[in-house]
Amino acid sequence: MGLENYEVLPVEAQDVQIIQVDAVERANVDSQVATAKQYPRSIKRCVDNSIAMATMDVDTAQSCGYALPRGGKPITGPSVHLAKIIVSNWGNMRTEAKVVQITDKQIISRGTCWDLEANVASAFEVRRSIVGKNGNKFSDDMITVTGNAANSIAYRNAVFAVVPKAVVEKVYKAAQKFITGDLSDEEKIIKRRKGAIDFLFDEYGIIEEEVIKLCGKQTINQIKANEIALLLGIVQSLKDGDTTVDELMKPIRESKESKKEAMKKAVEQND
Repeated sequence: MGLENYEVLPVEAQDVQIIQVDAVERANVDSQVATAKQYPRSIKRCVDNSIAMATMDVDTAQSCGYALPRGGKPITGPSVHLAKIIVSNWGNMRTEAKVVQITDKQIISRGTCWDLEANVASAFEVRRSIVGKNGNKFSDDMITVTGNAANSIAYRNAVFAVVPKAVVEKVYKAAQKFITGDLSDEEKIIKRRKGAIDFLFDEYGIIEEEVIKLCGKQTINQIKANEIALLLGIVQSLKDGDTTVDELMKPIRESKESKKEAMKKAVEQND
């Protein structure tokens, strides 16, 4: 459309349009609330359907958890993928996540979740840096990637602040149990453990000794079912962009013990 055909509405007309939009949105919300009250959810059906979806295959089950480094040791929990599965089955909800601000140094995302049936709502903001180690601002593509990661975290936090923890934990534990598979004997544990360690090395360059430290263990034989689930959560966090290899490995690779080992290896190679 050319500028000659573009009509600028007077301020009064713009105000009327805003009021009309607000009225339409209120009407939509009122309709959704009324529908939620008319067709209340069945918690049992929601949980059963969520578990069925979360455990439909190994990849889906693995996507339901995350593991992130905090204070030199990874913490685990249900992921944004699990949040979306639960929301789709919980029903009678309005959810959203979007970038609300980009500054010179940060991107800010806000996630919101509103249970229309229970009339419980929550909103979370997440800030992520968009400045690299060299002090330069990220490229547009990397800012988009960072924004998407921030949206996922904000969405997850908002949803899990509204959906009862007992529901989330039940589905999450079912997914965790599914991904470890049958680890009833040592041979199966060794096979599953080797697969996880090999993947971390092939895809992210994390060596076996570092994997052992990530699990908070002293030897590889101490890595059992719980630690295997932790490693799979770390893999998912790396895939989703919740963390990076540098963030994950920094406490380990910069530790005094790690530096001593590096110096020892260097001396041995020179000899």
